[in-house]
Amino acid sequence: MNFRIGNGYDIHQLVSDRPLILGGVNIPHSLGLLGHSDADVITHAIMDAMLGALSLGDIGHYFPPSDPQWAGADSLVLLSKVNQLIQQQGWQIGNIDSVIVAERPKLKPHIGKMRENIATVLQLLPNQVGIKATTNEKLGPVGREEGICAYAVVLLVAS
Repeated sequence: MNFRIGNGYDIHQLVSDRPLILGGVNIPHSLGLLGHSDADVITHAIMDAMLGALSLGDIGHYFPPSDPQWAGADSLVLLSKVNQLIQQQGWQIGNIDSVIVAERPKLKPHIGKMRENIATVLQLLPNQVGIKATTNEKLGPVGREEGICAYAVVLLVAS
């Protein structure tokens, strides 16, 4: 088989006194995401999709919250480590499609920088990294602004 597809999902709770980091971008907002690392849900969803495409588990297996070395970790650094792992397995990313679900803040002004950050870390062209943003129409925990979630699909191609 010359290609593999993986999907990923992540959600983190919104809290005060934490930065809101998505795609490696620190986004001005009154709330941030709670997590052991920087809680960057879009980057986490992409990593899980990459790992899932090769049946390699999830990010919790490689960067467990019980391990203090990952406390406050920059998720772009973790993304780079996952990319090295898939390359060692003989694969490379064809493209990524992802969506961030958040009621606030408006993410459109930040999507270009998120795409650039992720593409740079993964050694891709920005047009290989799709990121969209939507709301949950005030439904569920994301709609009540209790958290932000992200979904990602990654196509891996044998190198």
